[in-house]
Formats: sequence, C-alpha cells, structure tokens
Amino acid sequence: MQTVSRAASQAHPLDLPATEIADGIRAGDFSAEAVVAESLRRAKIVDQSLNAFTLIREEAALASAREADRQVASGAETPALIGVPFAAKDLTPTRGDLTTLGSWTREDWVPSETALCIARLEAAGAILIGKTTTPEFAHSSFTASPRWGITRNPWNVLRTCGGSSGGSAVAVATGVVPFAEGTDMGGSVRIPAAFSGVVGFKPSLGRIPMTILPSVFDNISHFGALARTIEDAVAFMAAASGPDDADITSLPLPFSPEKARRGHLAGRRFALSLDFGYYSVEAPVRSAILAAVDEIRAAGAIVETVDLGWSRAVNDGWYDLWCVFMSAFFGETLEAYRERMDPLVVELIERGRTMGATQYKRVELLRTAMWKDLSAVLARYDALLCPTCAVTAPSAEANDNDYVADLPDGRFQGLDMTCPFNLLPQCPALSVPVGLAEDGLPVGLQIVGRRYADEDVLSIGGAIEGTLRATGRPEGWRW
Repeated sequence: MQTVSRAASQAHPLDLPATEIADGIRAGDFSAEAVVAESLRRAKIVDQSLNAFTLIREEAALASAREADRQVASGAETPALIGVPFAAKDLTPTRGDLTTLGSWTREDWVPSETALCIARLEAAGAILIGKTTTPEFAHSSFTASPRWGITRNPWNVLRTCGGSSGGSAVAVATGVVPFAEGTDMGGSVRIPAAFSGVVGFKPSLGRIPMTILPSVFDNISHFGALARTIEDAVAFMAAASGPDDADITSLPLPFSPEKARRGHLAGRRFALSLDFGYYSVEAPVRSAILAAVDEIRAAGAIVETVDLGWSRAVNDGWYDLWCVFMSAFFGETLEAYRERMDPLVVELIERGRTMGATQYKRVELLRTAMWKDLSAVLARYDALLCPTCAVTAPSAEANDNDYVADLPDGRFQGLDMTCPFNLLPQCPALSVPVGLAEDGLPVGLQIVGRRYADEDVLSIGGAIEGTLRATGRPEGWRW
C-alpha cells in the first residue's frame, strides 16, 4: 500500500496535529465548529462501515465547539487544546451519555459524573465527539460485544481492529480524531494501536489517575492514549496526567511535554527481544520489526539482542490475575445476565471464582522474577524494543481462545506481547507503527522503558517515528 504524503493527508484542519488544531482555532484561521463538524461527519461514515462508535454526541459536541469559538472571539485566554475533537471508550463514564461497558448488564446507564481523565481533557479545551466500542467489560484483544457487535479493521474489514480499545483505535486510524482515550489492563491500548496502525501509549502506573474501577488498589490498569502521532500522544498526556487524591496510587509527578518531545537516536542503546524466549512470532511481523531496527541502527543507535528467558508462565500468571479481576468486579452480573453475556466473560468469571488466595498471591513471585530480569536489561540499555503483537490482525470472527496454545516446536501461539508489561506496570510501554507487513496490515514496535520514564519513552518513540517512513492512512479514508 502506498504511503500518504503529509500534504495529501491534510485536506482539512482536522488532519493537523492536535496542538496545531488548537493554535489555528485560537488564531482565527478556522473555527472550532468547522473542525468538530468534520469530525462528526467522518465519525458517522466510519461507524456505518466499521462499527466504531456506541454514541455520537452531535448536538453536545457542536454546542461545545460554538462555545469555544465564542471564547476565542471574546479575546479571553483559551486552554491548550481548545476545539480539538476526541473520543472516549464506552468503558469510561461520561456525564449524560449512555455508558454500557459493551454489556447488557448496565442496561441504559447514564452516569451523572465524568471520569477524571476525560474531565481533564475537556478542561484543556478538547471536545468529546463520541463514545467508542469495547468488548464486554474490556475483556478481550478483539473488539466484539454482545451489545454492539463486531468492530472491524480499517485496513481490512475482514480482520479485527484489536481490543479492547478497538473503537478508539479505529477513530484515530481513520482520521476522525487526532487522539482518543483507551484503557489498558493487558494491552488494550497497544494491541489495537498495532493492528490499526496508530500510536498506543500505556503510561506508568499512576501517571494518569485510574478512577473508574471499584478498587483504587488494582495495579494492572491504566488509562492511555490512542493517537495519530507521538506528538498527539504527548498532547493527551500533558492534559490528562498528574496526581489526584481520587486515586491513592496516582503519582505526585509532573509531566514534561518538552522532555517528551526532545528525541534522538544517535548514541542511544536499545535491547531487542523478538520473542521473549518463548513466543511464536509470525514471519511478516519479524521481518517488519527487523527492517525497522535496521533503520534505527542507521540513525546512530546501538541495538543488541538480549535473552529475557521468560516462558508461557508469564501469560498464565497474567491470565490468573485477569480471571480474578473479572470475577471480583463483574461476577455479580452472572445470576441475572448470564444468557446475554459473552461466553468468554462467563468463562473468565467462573475460573476466577475457583482461584485460591495463595495461588493468587504467588503470582507476585513470578512478577518479582520478571522484574529482576527486565531491570537487569534496563540497567544497561535505554529501553527494550520488541513486537507489540506476535501476529498481524487476525480474523474479526476469531477470539482470544484461538491464540492460547503450545505449538509442536514448544513455542507459545500467543496474539499480543503486551500483557507482560501490565505485570510490570511501573514501566511505560509504547506501540509505534513501523509500516505494513507483507499481508498489507500494520505492525507495531513496542518500546518499554525504565520505571516512570514516560517522557523518555515518548521521546524515543518520536525519534523512531521520525526515522521510519509513515504508514499513512488506510485506503478509503483519505477524506
């Protein structure tokens, strides 16, 4: 597939980076209403074709855009992201909007409060144009739910867009918004980012307060950004990050956009693991990653292969935690809604109920061993590079159980390579698109950094993004 030139992809101000959209509105070069109206127009087309939205907030978004234009006209000081349209995941409550978590169990719930992450983006001037699809309770690497159906990949409608923040990834990939909110408990930002050809960022635990779960002590869950570029992810982080007492684990750590933008590759040292020692990685993915590594080396970086020595026990440990998460937070829904729920969700909840406290606690021993391995690598290198997923986007009709197997050669047939870094949640993890595989589908390179080094990881991602050729926008979405 041919790449899209910067000029060709910017037929409308909506195609500018988020901060440039805001600057143009602030300067009077174009109106917030025009930008938001175009975003809404695109959202309707994309939803009809790919099923990316559960709700399009046309009246509310246009009213907010007109208010932004009045604010500019008055000469008042304007916030950093004034008039920038964005989307939010159906998992995340927003005041006055139907919020279903992809499930019939929430009936027609309309929250009275907006989640802090979204409220911060709105306080920065961004305008919420819609809610995006998620699998039930965000449980899956595929975005398909009993309530909303299948969300499809903009590069190939027969393939999945990934999950669980799939609708948000599609909204970004097709140019509806420059960034969208997602959540990441096992890769739910990075997986759809890789499959859909966009940037996906899981910040360090606590950089964005996690306020939408029943427990504030959960330690695998993150808000994150789906974005067209690293610059747009930085704009998201600048607005959404920072401590709040609503989340006791949120970090009193300011985010520095300037540091996050100051990227270079020359002289950097990176560790490379193509398979963590046990994954079966598809040849097209391997080839795309190695081609990107060649360009990173050509830009002056040192990239050396390392052996993490991990095993499938990593994925099994994460799965144990995930089953307990599901049973603890959503298990009460089974009695009344079992027949209307995704059978895989039922399976997760029922397995979680059988797990003993000692077995659950012992997962920490696995996580401790993993950290010893990774910290030894990060002591010698600036970051770890690896594939985001071991495969390109599978069939939209497949499910997670199709990607949990031991192959005859002893390798693990897994889909994502993201869940290990939810077991090590203090390490930021970023997926950057590195081009298309031989099957014409995007491949993501995952960059994992030192504890709380979010700005450093973003700056590395920006430098890699600038070095590699742009993937461009999927055919059919050149507005």
